[in-house]
Amino acid sequence: MGAAGAPAAAAQRLDLPKREGARPPLDAPRVLTVRESEDYALIDSGAGEKLERYGPLRVRRPENQAIWSPRLGASDWNRADAVFTGDTDEEGTGRWRFPIEPLGETWPLSHEGLSYLGRFTSFRHVGVFPEQSAHWSFACEAIARAGRPVRLLNLFGYTGLASLLAARAGAEVTHVDASKKAIAWARENQEAAGLTDRPIRWICEDAVRYAEREVKRGSRYDAILLDPPKFGRGPKGEVWQLFDDLPYLVGLARELLSDRPLFVILTAYSIRASFYALSALMGEAFRGLGGRIEAGELIIEEQGEEPRLLSTSLFSRWIADNA
Repeated sequence: MGAAGAPAAAAQRLDLPKREGARPPLDAPRVLTVRESEDYALIDSGAGEKLERYGPLRVRRPENQAIWSPRLGASDWNRADAVFTGDTDEEGTGRWRFPIEPLGETWPLSHEGLSYLGRFTSFRHVGVFPEQSAHWSFACEAIARAGRPVRLLNLFGYTGLASLLAARAGAEVTHVDASKKAIAWARENQEAAGLTDRPIRWICEDAVRYAEREVKRGSRYDAILLDPPKFGRGPKGEVWQLFDDLPYLVGLARELLSDRPLFVILTAYSIRASFYALSALMGEAFRGLGGRIEAGELIIEEQGEEPRLLSTSLFSRWIADNA
């Protein structure tokens, strides 16, 4: 993950050019909604928790955004196959409890026909963020419409679903993550998906350091995914602080765009900011490139006759005129 945030490290950063020209226009705020499918459903939420279905399993885990009361009773919540307990910090050490029967560390999942592995991790995640499927669909459609070879860079790629879906859609993918465990998991997912023949490079490296080297090498990409954490550490102790380091990373993304770019997608979790702030950041970075900026929230719709909407993250994406 991430870049060094200390002043000494910042002084060594590339001197990115100042951009001129008109800012891309901002579309009306958008809410991208993920709804129930065979692969996933948000069954209920409330009192700081959410009850989800991942494939055949019901999973109960913390959710800070669920400040309302649950609609279902205790009997429904107690039917969960897996319950996360203990420390709920991103870097914390939590525990999973299996009330019905013992479960293994992993279990098979799928997304629109792409197979992958879920895993009960010690920091409450299971290897997939369902709300991201709105971005995945957008990216895959843009890649397919391009009708030409598309190079995609996925920074902070985690367990690789976005990379695998993009590769299946026809992209040549470079996937970067600082975690050796995440890279190993992503390779497992590539095997499970039957996509070992697709052009994917798995890079275990600090995202910002890798982007800097790619700029120096003159590498260019048609599409870029940015899904940074609020805080993180690289494999050599690099420290990532989102508010300190994100503007620089977005500037690097601009430098890495090809002459025929398609899009840059940015998602931000667990931050005290507005999507307007992200859109302004993107607008400044992509001055003079034309296109447009979309920004808003990613949400998940609950099951039920009057479904509630659970907000999960903020996003902003720059979209080229020809995408």
